[in-house]
Formats: sequence, C-alpha cells, structure tokens
Amino acid sequence: MKLVSIPANPAPSGAAVGAIETPDGVTLRYARFAPPPGRKGTVCLFQGRAEFIEKYFEVVHDLRSRGFAVATIDFRGQGLSQRAVRDSRKGHARRFSDYLIDLETFVKQVVLPDCPPPFFALGQGMGATVLIESAARGHRWFDRMVLASPMIGLAQRPLFGAGPTFARSLRLLGFGRLAVPGGSRHAAAAEPFADNPLTSDPIRYARTAAVIEAEPALTVGAPTVAWTDAAFRTMTAMQRPQYPARLRQPMLLIAGGHDTMISTAAIERFGFNLRAGSHLVIPGALHDLMMEQEQLRKLFWAAFDAFVPGTPLYG
Repeated sequence: MKLVSIPANPAPSGAAVGAIETPDGVTLRYARFAPPPGRKGTVCLFQGRAEFIEKYFEVVHDLRSRGFAVATIDFRGQGLSQRAVRDSRKGHARRFSDYLIDLETFVKQVVLPDCPPPFFALGQGMGATVLIESAARGHRWFDRMVLASPMIGLAQRPLFGAGPTFARSLRLLGFGRLAVPGGSRHAAAAEPFADNPLTSDPIRYARTAAVIEAEPALTVGAPTVAWTDAAFRTMTAMQRPQYPARLRQPMLLIAGGHDTMISTAAIERFGFNLRAGSHLVIPGALHDLMMEQEQLRKLFWAAFDAFVPGTPLYG
C-alpha cells in the first residue's frame, strides 16, 4: 500500500501505511500519522463518499499542528481499498452496515493497538453518517465526534437522479449493481470548477483534481442502485425524531449554509433533538467544509477547537 504524493499535495512526513482485512474478507487501506512530541490523543478521520486519504493531507497537517496523532482509512469501494464490483468506477455497497464493519475493523486493528488515546472522530459526509450509525448501535469508540455535513437528508433534489421509491424498485428488480441512471463514471471532484457543489475554493478544488489525474485508481464515479437505496433507507431512519434522541455519544454537527447536496435544515432538526450534542451552521459554506476558502475553514476549526479537548483552546 502507498500514499500518492504530488508537489501540489505532498504526503505528510512519518506516515505508516498498510492494509487490514475485515471479517467479511475486504482489504482496506489505512494510514496513521504520529503526533508531535509531548502531546497525546488521536483523531480518526473518516471521509465522504468517493473520497480518499490523499484529499485530506492538509487536514492531517491541521490536526497534527493541534497536537494530535491522526489515523484514517479508505472505506471499502473507494480510494485504494478493495472494490466490490468489477467496474471500479462504480461506488457500490450492499448496505450501510458494511461500512460499520470497516469502522470496527479499523478501530480494533489500527487505532486501539497503535494510536495514543484519548480517541476522537472527525467525519465528512458519508463518513459522518457512518459514525452516527455506529453510535446509534451503542458503540463508544470515541470520546467526542465532530461531524461535517453529515448525510442526514438531501437538499431538495434527488440523489444522483434517483428517488427512494425508484431506487428501491430497481434494486428489487435485480439491478442493484448497475450505476444509477444518468450517473457519470467520472469523479465529481474532477469536473470543472464552475458551479461545483463541493467548495468555493478554486485552489483546493484543483488540488484534488491534480491528485486524481496523478492516480486515476483513486476515483469513484456515480454510485450503484444498491448504494443509493441503502443511502435513502439510512437517511429515512435518521430523520425520525426518536433516532437522535436516543444517542448518548457527544457529537458536534457542522453544516454549510450554502450546501446544495445535503439538507442543512435536516442537520439542524437532527441537532435540536440530540441529548448529548449540538450543531452549528457556517454561513456561505458549501458541502466540503474542510476544503473551503480559508475564512470559512477558520470557522470550522474554531468550532472543532471549542469542542475537542486537547486542542490549543484548552491549553
């Protein structure tokens, strides 16, 4: 296993990169980065759909500058982890609980034996949703979670051209491994910058595109019907008021005020119903909060610092 390092996006120094195997036989790529001297604690970083470790090199630097070790994985079906279907450009999963297997395997084989406690989690998009699902099932791997743009509801548009009933019907008809109708094989981050829904920062957007150009194997295009159906079913469950009310995991949800992919209102409703968490909205930010313009990223990191013990704010 390797990390893809390019001049515009160099790999952080001192990385330990390897592979682990899940109980159901899937090979996952992981990376861990030691903390600076004299500090303790690890932030486990979980990416969004179709993302990969290299996209978050700057975030690794941000976390290590705060004194944390960092550990991260590519979820199954993306990055340089094992793909589930022959066409590697399809983002496929049978069900979202498969990602929980990835999470548990990563924690048990990498985090607990090799990383300094206490443990915190930072999730983006789909990765944030997986963390919420894990907490809902009673797992307390982490002291606190910071969840950026969690996939709880959609922002007034169908998911890759498919609605819940349509996706369920296609899956029941045996088309689960097909790409959603109208979906592209190209990664969203490799599309032209103009009108992209991810970030308003052209430099960070171009940086991700350059990594994809250097290593096309990292990319994933549109998801399959099965992934889309699983996503809709997960979001439907999360939008029930009793779902957040039963969570006991301390968590902070952060939404982008201009996110056109994930519903900011759904994140706010979820946050209002939390018993052990809170939420906030960053005005003007799009979906990829950690890849946004610097003034917006500063707001994100200020919220992180206020919530996670061990950051400079706490001394």
